[in-house]
Amino acid sequence: MSAPTRSIPGVALALFAGALLAARIGLPEYAHRLHPVGLRGAIGMPWATAFNLAAFVVPGVLLAWAGLRLRAALAMRGWLARVGVVLVQLSALAFATQGLLPLDPRDVDAAASRWHVLAWMLWWIAFVPGALLLAVGAGRGRGFAGACAVAAVAVPVLAVFAPIGAWVGLAQRLAFLLWFGWWLVASRATASRASASTPGSSPTARR
Repeated sequence: MSAPTRSIPGVALALFAGALLAARIGLPEYAHRLHPVGLRGAIGMPWATAFNLAAFVVPGVLLAWAGLRLRAALAMRGWLARVGVVLVQLSALAFATQGLLPLDPRDVDAAASRWHVLAWMLWWIAFVPGALLLAVGAGRGRGFAGACAVAAVAVPVLAVFAPIGAWVGLAQRLAFLLWFGWWLVASRATASRASASTPGSSPTARR
């Protein structure tokens, strides 16, 4: 991966973090510890569209684009890696879709809310097997495989099982940040291996 490509996950994370930092603008009662991220971009909330673009849509699209570069870098690693990349790209697109399908705070059972929840479920359901397949098939060393395994377990635990009572907002944010962190690790691991295999960069090639 080129340096600009490696920076894509960092840009996506910065946009997401910036949106969270600005989330209370116009809505001071919004609490990160209590409220899910998607509620800030719900229908009728002030600056909801801007929040959804910065927090969900643009970061998700950027990571799906980074997935294209990841797929190219792992093209020779076999079907496990290829399927894994497709699944994590699907996870990124599902993340973006959460911003395109905002919640309806007036009715949690409304169609809009159901579609948002479906996108959220697809986000983590696609990521888990994708990360596990990449842990096995990417061939990027034990460190990357371990990071994939940890993220595949921790993301659903934090996103689905940990959100209880007053900590629902915090647990979800930790799950999202861990997911972004995985993309950072994946882009750097792929780039480092690609650099090591470039002619002139290895001891064998310099002989």
